[in-house]
This record gives sequence, C-alpha cells and structure tokens, in this order.
Amino acid sequence: MALTDMIRPGAAPGDAEEMPVRKAIVRATLAVGIVMAGATALASGAAAPFAAILADPSRPEADRVRDADRKPAELIAFARLRPGAQVAELAPGGGYFTRILSALVGPRGHIYAMAGRPSPALNDIAASHANVSVVPVKPGEINVPAPVDMVWTTLNYHDFKNNKQGDVDGAALINAAAFKALKPGGIYLIVDHQSAPGAGATVTATLHRIEDSVVRSEVEHAGFRFDGASDLLRHGADDHTLKVVETGIRGKTDQFILRFRKPR
Repeated sequence: MALTDMIRPGAAPGDAEEMPVRKAIVRATLAVGIVMAGATALASGAAAPFAAILADPSRPEADRVRDADRKPAELIAFARLRPGAQVAELAPGGGYFTRILSALVGPRGHIYAMAGRPSPALNDIAASHANVSVVPVKPGEINVPAPVDMVWTTLNYHDFKNNKQGDVDGAALINAAAFKALKPGGIYLIVDHQSAPGAGATVTATLHRIEDSVVRSEVEHAGFRFDGASDLLRHGADDHTLKVVETGIRGKTDQFILRFRKPR
C-alpha cells in the first residue's frame, strides 16, 4: 500500500489522523535526500567529480560501453569508498575499475592491483597513475605494505574457488588474506554472478557462477561481519543456466553485491 493510500479519505489538511502519515512521508523524503547527498559528496570529494571521472578521455571506449551495465557510481556509493582510501583490488583484469578507483581515491589514496599474471593494460595504468601499483601475486595472496581500508573484487570469487592450493580452497585463502590485509573496520566488497538456488559452489568451473549464500557463509566464517547487500545489479531475466560469457547474457547476468566489515 502506498503512503498516500494510508491517509483517511476526506481528511482535511492538518487533520490529526493525517499527521503521522505526513510525518512519515517527510522522514522518507529526507532519508532519500541524505543518501543522494552522500553519494554526491562522495564523488565531489574525490580528485574529480564522478561524472568527470567517467568522461575522462583517457578511458578506453571498451570501458565506456560497460558503464551502463556495471553502474560504477552506484556501486562505489554502496561500497562506501572514500577519497584517500587505500584499496587492494583483487584480480582487476584489464583495469576497468582500477582506473575509476584511482581517480576516486585521489592523490592521497592508493590502489594496489593484485595481478595473478602479467598484464600490459595494468602496467600502462600504473605508468600513468601515480597512485596505482601492480602487485604480482600467487593464488590466495594479498600483498600490501600496510593494512588497507578496502579489499575490492568484482566477478572473481567463483574463480578463487577454482584455484585450490593442494587440498585448501582458494577462496578460503583469499578470505583469510583479506582479513589480514584490512584495517579494523575495513570493508571487503564482493560482486559475482549468481547461480541457481541450491547450486551452491557446484558450477564455479562450468557456468562461472556461485550462490550468494555460500559466499556469505564462507566470508563470515573467516571472521568478517556481514554489513549489507544490494540488488543494484540483479537481473530477473537471467535464469542462471548459461555460462556468463555467452552471447545474450554477457553483461546482463544476475549479480549479487555483498559488503562485509572486519570487526574493530
């Protein structure tokens, strides 16, 4: 039922029965305004306003066309990333988020791009961005010179599951390393492709998906506290049966976003 439907029909302005509802509407409106203002402040407090970050002509066109699907501004607002933050980015691929995170944290912040294999793209980003370092790592490693404010990974957790070290689950190693790498109160952000209900971690190597409940359970087991989830990248049309790279589903998969915090 809408809030306006809760007002008694025929109630006159100022009617005592209308006041609680009107107050609720005001509170809801203020709450929305505060959230939007916070997101704006987040962007404007960085090295450049967020619109300018996305419009930066140095960004590859391949990155620009992905913005509508990846919704970087909204995702970063949910992650609670702040200018000046120190960030460990796990498996950054071609650097789509590396470029954005670098501009967002600004000169007082730093991005440590944890790369499991040589990446000319990441090396080029580091060469042109003083606050980006490419850190070669083995599976399960997070090597930072000092504790960071955030560990960030997008569309990679299922692959961590596939990188076992002997009998040890690679995701368990990453979660432990993330816990160690973070400052008390630091944030661990995970985005990944959702699998079908009940599939758990059985399709990580085939469909490259994983169930969000499995990720939450494993990360909490590592000592983190669950701090929130977002439906920002949910896609109801995805029936969870296709590989995430297949034509027609690539970029439109049902994705979960989970935020965790290291206890203080």
